[in-house]
Amino acid sequence: MRARHTARAVAGFTLVEILIAVLVLAVGVVGGVSMQLTALRARHQATLLAQAGWLAAGMAERMRANPEQMRLADGANPYLTLDYDALAEPNPPVPAALCHGGACDGAQLAAFDLYEMKSLMRENLPAGRAVICRDAGVWSGGKLRWACSGGAGAPLVVKVGWRGKNPDGTARKDEAGEYVPGVALALAAVAGAP
Repeated sequence: MRARHTARAVAGFTLVEILIAVLVLAVGVVGGVSMQLTALRARHQATLLAQAGWLAAGMAERMRANPEQMRLADGANPYLTLDYDALAEPNPPVPAALCHGGACDGAQLAAFDLYEMKSLMRENLPAGRAVICRDAGVWSGGKLRWACSGGAGAPLVVKVGWRGKNPDGTARKDEAGEYVPGVALALAAVAGAP
C-alpha cells in the first residue's frame, strides 16, 4: 500500500507547481517585453541624436562656406538670427532667392541656408528646435541649455534639439521649463569670423 501512495505522488504535477511555472514564465515574458520597449526607445533617441548632429554639422559647413557673411559683426550676421521652433513655425517662408546653383550674393545665400535648415528640421525633427548664437557656456551643470551667454569672444554654436520624453512618458525639461537641446556643435574655426 505504501508503494501505491508513493507512485501516485510522483505521477503528475500538482496545481501549485503549475501555477509557479506559469508565474515564472509570465515574469520572463514581461521582462522580455520591457527590454524590447527600452531598446526601441533607445534606438529612437539614437536616430534623433544622429539627425540632430547631421543637421548641426550641415549648418556649420554652410556657415563656413559663406565667409562674406561670417565676417560681419554679430548684429549684422544673418546666421545669428536663427532661433527656429518647428512646431511654432511649421512652414517657414521661402526666401526671395533660391540658390540652387544660381548666382547669389552672400546675404541671399545666408537666407537660403537658413531656409534650408528650417526645412530640413521640419522634415527630420518635426518637434525640433535650432539656435545659432555665441555661447561661452554651452554646458550648465553638466547639461546642454538653450540660453546663450553671447559675447564677441564666445564661439559660435549651433544647437539642435527636440521635445524628448522621460521613461515615464512625461516631457523632458530642464530647470527653466524648456526641453533640453540634444546637440550643441561649436564652430571653433569659422573662416573669416571676427
